[in-house]
Parts: sequence; C-alpha cells; structure tokens
Amino acid sequence: MQNDNEITKDRWQITLDKQLQTIQQCQQDKNIDSCMKCNKILDCFTRDEYIKAVYESMNKGSGGGFEF
Repeated sequence: MQNDNEITKDRWQITLDKQLQTIQQCQQDKNIDSCMKCNKILDCFTRDEYIKAVYESMNKGSGGGFEF
C-alpha cells in the first residue's frame, strides 16, 4: 500500500531526475551554479539531454520536438 506522502513517478519523471543529477554534478565539477556560465553551453550533450528530459516530462511522450 502506498503512503499518501509518496509520489508515484512515471518514467519521464525518473529520467528527468537522473538527468538533473547529471547536470548538477557537471556544474559542481566545473564549480559553476548555472550552465549559462559555461563556455560549452551551446555544444553540450549533458545539457541537451537535460533539456530533452524536461520537455518529455512536460508532454509525457506525446510527441513533437523542442528546438530553440
């Protein structure tokens, strides 16, 4: 039985959580608090994967792309 305080996470939220940990570790390794301060921001696989995970967690896999 699930506790009322527990949140059931879907696969998109689980992926987002993992990507968030990855990007936060990268920022910590570079001693920065934002990707905006990184000179690799426009060519960063880690950030691209994080942005993709954010978008997919919002649309729950309903399709479409996300381009800047």
